[in-house]
Amino acid sequence: MNAPQPLTPAPNGPHIAIIGAGASGVIMAAHLLSNTRAGFRVSLIEAQGNSGRKLGRGVAYSTESPDHVLNTRASNMSAFPDDPSHFQRWLDMQGLQEKDTQFVRRSTYGAYLGRLLQPWLGIEPAERLRLIPQEVLALDDLGGNVVLTLSGGGQLLADYAILATGHVIARDSAGGAIAGAWDVPAPIAADAPVVIIGSGLSMVDNVLTLLASGHRGQIISLSRRGLLPRGHGPVDPAQVAAADIPWGQPLSQVLRWLRERIAARVAAGGTWRDEIDGLRPHAAQIWRSLPIPARARFLRHGAPWWDVHRHRIPPDSETVIEAAISSGQLCIEKGHFLGASTRPDGQIEACYRRDINAPETRIIAARVNDCRGIRRDAGKNAGPLVQHLLASGQARLDPLRLGLDVDAQTHIVGADGQPSPRLMAIGPASRATFWEITAIPDIRVQAARLAERLAQAAYALH
Repeated sequence: MNAPQPLTPAPNGPHIAIIGAGASGVIMAAHLLSNTRAGFRVSLIEAQGNSGRKLGRGVAYSTESPDHVLNTRASNMSAFPDDPSHFQRWLDMQGLQEKDTQFVRRSTYGAYLGRLLQPWLGIEPAERLRLIPQEVLALDDLGGNVVLTLSGGGQLLADYAILATGHVIARDSAGGAIAGAWDVPAPIAADAPVVIIGSGLSMVDNVLTLLASGHRGQIISLSRRGLLPRGHGPVDPAQVAAADIPWGQPLSQVLRWLRERIAARVAAGGTWRDEIDGLRPHAAQIWRSLPIPARARFLRHGAPWWDVHRHRIPPDSETVIEAAISSGQLCIEKGHFLGASTRPDGQIEACYRRDINAPETRIIAARVNDCRGIRRDAGKNAGPLVQHLLASGQARLDPLRLGLDVDAQTHIVGADGQPSPRLMAIGPASRATFWEITAIPDIRVQAARLAERLAQAAYALH
């Protein structure tokens, strides 16, 4: 397509550019376009292409494997917090018989996200929604507007820009020896050994894919603590009031309070899942209330334990993983990964140390997959747009380098410490501030609130 020309905002509604057409971007666009009073016009920009079956899928929902299912029950996967049965109704309309308590295929959910914007697609002229399959290289706040520089050579003028760029993707520093969690590598022999760095959700998906393909070789999952995601089970979320939480107390006291609640719940016949799920609505506020040193301690010591209890796997997936461990095919190895390199024979040599005093251990494998999760150095792995924002002073990284620093209203904070009124970030791109903002139930609430704030700002101008 031709490079878009500058678009001057029209009186019929603010023009909002959303950068990223994965789950966060599509849900954000759906909430904006559903607000008929504000009359928002949306440009959805995605370098990887954002039309047809790719719209809304991103990394999480682009898989076609039937073994990759949602880690959250269908009943909690609506894109709209005020319409919790929206996803289930869509399933029914497609003739799919999944119950709302089931864990449906991720490809099915990707198709659902792709249909969210259907009411605004193919309408000529495209007054409400435009899809632009290009990369945003630069973004500049001009005071009254923002200008986006696109990879096609053109520029786009908007009233607001929202970064919905998803998780930070690690750059390969091993010369191609390590495959990403979602790469599609070349086939290997069925009995060849495989090393997976990490033991979380991505590891589970990779193991399920290997086993479904008939892989017979040993699979070694290497992580520092060797913790596995817990499985879903019956849950009755506890009622946790904000007044119950020990605000302002040291992190150790907060964790002690949570453990005591769990113990009391279990003694009363409940489960730890009840308390974890009851705390979920407060997780972001608790994170923001912690001083930076306490956040750093949590990341070092508490986050791995929180993640395996908070981010669970479906029962069927848990059964397969437990069987693979019992048979010895899947080995969970504790250790610190040191690196990997390609040998002359094409095999991969992975190196790790079991503890600080142990000698290096080397493993020869046909494949090494990096499944260490989403906590990456956001500066070291920044793409062109984030590099531009940081270099121009329009953005800064949070002190722990988890991602861009944003305020409680999702506005991007500049190098001068001031939030931009026109640049925002949502979903995983805002994780440094909100922590628990990687799952659909959290993203949809964030998107709904931001759409309402922007609508109120639009009303105030007229």
